[in-house]
Amino acid sequence: MVKLLRSRAAPTSDKPQVRFRMRVTVAEVIAIGPGKVALLEAVRDHGSISAAAKQLDMSYRRAWVLVDETNRSLKKPAVESGHGGQNGGGTALTPVGEQVIALYRTIEEKAAAACATELKALTRLLAPPPSGDA
Repeated sequence: MVKLLRSRAAPTSDKPQVRFRMRVTVAEVIAIGPGKVALLEAVRDHGSISAAAKQLDMSYRRAWVLVDETNRSLKKPAVESGHGGQNGGGTALTPVGEQVIALYRTIEEKAAAACATELKALTRLLAPPPSGDA
């Protein structure tokens, strides 16, 4: 079986890993892609852009730009931020943001299932990883 990776985490085995990198563009902008979906998931999990950026090892500025780009690409925003205050405003996904994640992950799963035979045949052509005995 071929494992479909969803995160930026390092592979945990020597078996071939498959990463689907679907991108949806609007004009020259990537409206939805693997990095933006991972960022939406991190915002959902942490309730802030800052914490999400830290989890994904990116700057707050980069994360903010990606969230803004995503929001501007959609009819309705995927992320809403509250105004700052004593404890900060926090950030939350909107129903549209949740829907973007769910649809993207479903497409990944369906693509992997539809191509399972070909992926298995393709990964059989790969050489084994080099051993650490150099």
